[in-house]
Amino acid sequence: MRSFPILPIAFALCSLFSVSGQAQEFHCKPCWYGFGKVNVGSSSSTSVLLVNGASTSVRLHTEARQGTAFSFTNLHLPMTLAPGASVQVSVVFTPTAAGESYGSFTITSSDEAASPLTVQVAGLGVTNGVSAQLTVSPSLLSFGNVAVGNSSSLTATLSALGGSVTIDSDSTNSSEFSIGGLKLPVTVPAGKSVQATITFTPNASGTASAKAGFITNATGSPTIEELSGTGTSSGGSHSADLTWSAGASDIVGYNIYRGTTHGGPYSQLNSSTLSETSYDDTSVSGGTTYYYVATEVNSEGRESGYSNEAKAVIPNN
Repeated sequence: MRSFPILPIAFALCSLFSVSGQAQEFHCKPCWYGFGKVNVGSSSSTSVLLVNGASTSVRLHTEARQGTAFSFTNLHLPMTLAPGASVQVSVVFTPTAAGESYGSFTITSSDEAASPLTVQVAGLGVTNGVSAQLTVSPSLLSFGNVAVGNSSSLTATLSALGGSVTIDSDSTNSSEFSIGGLKLPVTVPAGKSVQATITFTPNASGTASAKAGFITNATGSPTIEELSGTGTSSGGSHSADLTWSAGASDIVGYNIYRGTTHGGPYSQLNSSTLSETSYDDTSVSGGTTYYYVATEVNSEGRESGYSNEAKAVIPNN
């Protein structure tokens, strides 16, 4: 394939080849297109016309494509173009990494003078000067109160910005917190995300804090997430017994969330989806007021918004 430069701004050049001094009867408009600069993870599109300028029909037979950053759609071969007819092909450039990309689209036709006909495209993937980086959300995972010996799990979302990011390893600086859900090493494409499960298993009463770190090839590695939770005595005599009514007919389970402030924030209590419409929270502490909400999970794994809030006042032990 003939190489050609990428211009700093989008350009379009229409090239009509000549046969014996005459314009080619079957041709492309344009035959070259440069997308210019496109952010990694974003897309830019254009249209190319394949035109039959002949006085007889042209039969389009086969196609060949090159360039993984480019996609060509809306051409179903074989097909016949009547005299003066045209077909529009959509070309999309989606860079997955910074740098130059080249592509081509070649078709053969019954017009022997024009066949094969090639459309060439190019583009430049950029990151606006920002190196690839990994972000974590939320930046703080708060588990609330968890009974000693029990476990509570929350989800962290890891997103790649400005380019693909490879997560090589992860760890926490406390044995009471662990990370799961990731098969390492894992590469996160630009603009995409993966989820990790953080589990808090207190081994003593009291407040615990830690950091979860994700080692990557990105700028600013490691990416750090703050963790906190409170271990409570499991031998207390108090608990909060919660019940609720089922909602939509396609519900397959429920999640229970708890906070110590009216209106949240809340932390999920159950480590797996509940199938019953009741929950016994035995990890409460005496002299504390708790606020509970529930969500529903349907058969597609989608979770509803929070229910109305329930309040539980735990007496002193």
